[in-house]
Amino acid sequence: MSVVFADAPMVRARRPPPDRIGRPVQKPNHDRSITGGASLRLAMPAFLPAFAALRSDLMSPQRTISLWKQRLTSAPDWIWDQIDVETLVLADNDLAEISERIANLRALRTLDLGHNRLSAVPEILGDLESLTDFLCLHDNRLASLPAFLDRLTRLRYLNIGENAFDILPECVCGMTGLVELRASGNLLTSLPQRLGRLSRMRELHLRNNRLAALPDVLGELRELRQIDLRGNPLTALPASLAALPRLEKLDLRWIDTLDAPPWLDDLETRGCLVYR
Repeated sequence: MSVVFADAPMVRARRPPPDRIGRPVQKPNHDRSITGGASLRLAMPAFLPAFAALRSDLMSPQRTISLWKQRLTSAPDWIWDQIDVETLVLADNDLAEISERIANLRALRTLDLGHNRLSAVPEILGDLESLTDFLCLHDNRLASLPAFLDRLTRLRYLNIGENAFDILPECVCGMTGLVELRASGNLLTSLPQRLGRLSRMRELHLRNNRLAALPDVLGELRELRQIDLRGNPLTALPASLAALPRLEKLDLRWIDTLDAPPWLDDLETRGCLVYR
């Protein structure tokens, strides 16, 4: 950006008026050094502070880039040069692929790729060690995830809902820092035993899948507060759920295939909300 000052209008020079004793008024000496005996004050144009602030903002690193719902169809290349970005939102843009250059974004903590047309994500995502806050992949066309994503051991929130997973990707069970997992609206028929490794899990959302049974290993998730099982064709529940010490909410609505076990009453007695 360049700033152009308009030329000042030409003013005809006039002889200084005489003072009371008839001598010409002495002109100020502008040839003397500013650091010498004379001082010279220059008025700052009113717009300069605002311009300086704008320039500073443009030059500072971008920490958040949100291009939500911009009808992009492909991510612009300049994004992959923003190496200081920490939050990147590309949701709802009809994206069919993500560039491998996303590996440049080493400071990334939150990535939202939801509501697109992705059938795959780059394996290189597993190299983003700073990706610790949110990874949103919901509402795409994903049926699998790269095994290399199990390196995201500090990620706390993962949303893979509304996709086409018929099994929970193995890499998810390696994300041992997960606090919340959302896998609703898929085609899941079973859950892996390795799910028990997610010992920090507090919320597990499995609504509208095809689960007829759950593994006993869920009882090992001692930090679980909420389990959403709505809309699954469950015929039984593992008794290990009754021993979860911090369970606050168990949602069993929209299930007409389940004979409620008696220990559900015990959960309610101790203060857990059981919706059925």
